Amino acid sequence: MPRTLVIDTATAACSVALLEGERVVAANHVVVGRGHAERLVPMIAELPGGGRAEEIVVDVGPGSFTGIRVGIAAARGLALGWGVPVRGYSSLALIAAAAVSDGETAPLAVVLEGGHGEVFMQGFAASPLMPTEPLASLRPEAALAALAGRTAVGNGVRWLTQLDASLAVREALPEAAKAHLLPPELAALPPRPLYGRAPDAKLPS
Repeated sequence: MPRTLVIDTATAACSVALLEGERVVAANHVVVGRGHAERLVPMIAELPGGGRAEEIVVDVGPGSFTGIRVGIAAARGLALGWGVPVRGYSSLALIAAAAVSDGETAPLAVVLEGGHGEVFMQGFAASPLMPTEPLASLRPEAALAALAGRTAVGNGVRWLTQLDASLAVREALPEAAKAHLLPPELAALPPRPLYGRAPDAKLPS
């Protein structure tokens, strides 16, 4: 069966996996916060066969601006060198897929830490797994108001529980080894950044 290399560096985690269909051949997942560029290539090299695969899938965001670029650059470079296709998926979709696989059946709101005190938020239906609203970058107060009783999942939930400690939440980061849980239509994004909000830096006028 063809192998798939999965690269996920869009959040605080640096995560890689080698998959054969739904079987995880090998995986490594480390919460690093920063320093993805230094950790990623050695982690791929430690996989069987140096991570060589017939296709590559990569987390395109939203998340850390730097982390997203590191993962996509590595995926594109390896795909070019190996002559294999590369496609992307959203960090939010992977977290939702993992939560559903773990038994979550209620409508979900995936909430990831963003920048400048905001969170990235997107709703998902559990069966079948699909987004129910566009991705948004919101202040925690606005995200809490938009939650509407849904279970909040992700690493941005701490911002919401600071406002309402009674919320139903699940802390989570995307893990490359769980990419096989994604429906095909949610793992077919172009390999370019999905930042979720405008960049901080502005070009001079």
